[in-house]
Formats: sequence, C-alpha cells, structure tokens
Amino acid sequence: MNQRGVYYEEAVRGQQPPDPLTLCVVATVALLTWLVGPWAVVGFGALAFVGYWRAWRAGLRRSRCWLRDTRLVLVYVGAIAVGGVVAAVW
Repeated sequence: MNQRGVYYEEAVRGQQPPDPLTLCVVATVALLTWLVGPWAVVGFGALAFVGYWRAWRAGLRRSRCWLRDTRLVLVYVGAIAVGGVVAAVW
C-alpha cells in the first residue's frame, strides 16, 4: 500500500475498485426494519417519499432508481409507506 492508502495494483490500473456502499446501506436498512418492524418501513418509506417529492419539485425527472421516472418512484415509495402503516395497524 502506498502513502495514499491505494494498493499498488489499483494505482497501476489508475482507478480504485467500485465501492459497494449501496449494499452496506441496504443491509443497515434491512437490520433496522427487522429490529423495529413495520414502523421502520413507514419511516423509511415516508423519508424516501419526502426526499423524492422535494427532488421532483426541484426539477428531477429521471432518477437512478431502476424505475427511472421520478413519478413512478414516488408511487413506489408511497406504497411502501402505506403498506407499512397497514402492517403496523393490523
């Protein structure tokens, strides 16, 4: 490893390997959902809805989410939040 913390092979290639941060985030969300139950689903769904709503209002029309269209993502995360409420109340 050199002084910048990059392994020699990576430095030779000129790039670092991709960071699977998304997998860490997904695993953490899954753990919290398992621990807290349906209320975590409600919270994360609502948080995602508010975030995408604000982004849509600011002009985001294409998301990097696999649904691509921001309106479809809003419907998706809204359904997750509503499903969490139904599960928590039931």
